[in-house]
Amino acid sequence: MIAPRSISARDIAALQDACTRRWHQAEGLVVSEENPWLRTVAEQHAANFELWHTEDQARLPNATDAQITAVKRAIDRINQRRNDLAESCDLLLLQALAAQNLPAGNAPLHSESPGLMIDRLSILSLKIFHTAEQIERTDAPAGHVERNRERLAILKEQQDDLIGAFDRVWAAVLAGTLRFKLYRQLKMYNDPDLNPAIYRANRLKTKNTIRGGSHEP
Repeated sequence: MIAPRSISARDIAALQDACTRRWHQAEGLVVSEENPWLRTVAEQHAANFELWHTEDQARLPNATDAQITAVKRAIDRINQRRNDLAESCDLLLLQALAAQNLPAGNAPLHSESPGLMIDRLSILSLKIFHTAEQIERTDAPAGHVERNRERLAILKEQQDDLIGAFDRVWAAVLAGTLRFKLYRQLKMYNDPDLNPAIYRANRLKTKNTIRGGSHEP
């Protein structure tokens, strides 16, 4: 069970940063955290990590149409996992709060859930790593290093701001003066019964199969 008062955005960001560094140095996205909460946070970050690098493949100048199609479908699958795991973070937190009868049911509702804030921290971690990487380039054009130093300072400020915002929201939740809900993303594009492009194509395929198998001229 999660100890709600032990939750810290600084710890979450530190875990994401450590995973970002580790995964860039090793093959495979190994999530080694045993604590269920930290493991879910790391798995959500792993989905963003994989999504980031998969999207890069679609932007290769020599990518073929077939490769771009395959990458797009992979992106849809990974993005679904990313959102599912952000929801899992919220669910774990809500279960831990419910065990302590928090927060108060009549407390004002915060529109952005902790899971969504964790997702934003995850993306910032990746941006910070890759921007710092650009500063170390020896083949970069003039002004590139300076530009990316400015970008890195902005990103780190945004990370600090979001860490502070998360902790303030979480403190208010623990105090019973604020609450949040589990907001289901309810993605439609991966569902063959909800995406018109898929179910219409499947319907047409079925009609053509029936027509092709008949004895009508």
